[in-house]
Amino acid sequence: MMNFDERLDKVNENISLIQKKNGLTFGSDAYLLYAYMRAKKNAVAADLGAGTGIISLLSLAKKKVSFVYAVEVQASFADLIARNAAENQLRSSMQVICCDVRELSAKEIGRELDVVFSNPPYMTTDSGFQNRDSEKFIARHEVFGTIKDFCLAASRLLKYGGSFYVVYRPDRLVDLLLALREASLEPKRMTYVYRDSEHAPSLVLIEAKKGGASGLFLTKPLLLKNSDGTDSPDMKYIYENGVFHEQYDKP
Repeated sequence: MMNFDERLDKVNENISLIQKKNGLTFGSDAYLLYAYMRAKKNAVAADLGAGTGIISLLSLAKKKVSFVYAVEVQASFADLIARNAAENQLRSSMQVICCDVRELSAKEIGRELDVVFSNPPYMTTDSGFQNRDSEKFIARHEVFGTIKDFCLAASRLLKYGGSFYVVYRPDRLVDLLLALREASLEPKRMTYVYRDSEHAPSLVLIEAKKGGASGLFLTKPLLLKNSDGTDSPDMKYIYENGVFHEQYDKP
């Protein structure tokens, strides 16, 4: 059952997604993060800052993981995630945890995890001028944890050798890389995302390994659009398959 301020949309992988009309909606950053993740049979995962739960839902629908702990600090969104799981018959494959990531570890969950992924808040709390108590401000800004806090939470949850996937803004890449290494999460694969060849990168995707050795594969860039505004060949492949082409997998 939906509230008056919500709508139901059909998105990728045949997912029915309840979204807030005036809240953060499903975008390319979430979809690209899901597609960047490698499938891992029987993997148990966590989604830090899960929002509507879309990345968890996509990952379960595509069988990239078998179970997800969807972690969300805002109670209204935690309720939304639970309803989205029910809407897509995925309740048995997901547990919603309403808490601050700074207070979360494998001990609280009761197990170490194979995979953690996150589309964390990109902006510091001193940027932007909207209502600091609003759901949208909290989702976009580091009110309940900095990027370092999110990386530390991922490290506490992961088993040795486990994978952490994150999407972030290029202008804060140095903050992200420092936070990863300080949390014993070694960046192993990184991809810059550009709208097209005429623009600067708008996103960066990273796969890191807990306890991994030093050594980073910087893939070729992902261009979302051709010069005429149509989807690029690489983006068409991602939409059709829910994964990046194998040329983005290894050197």
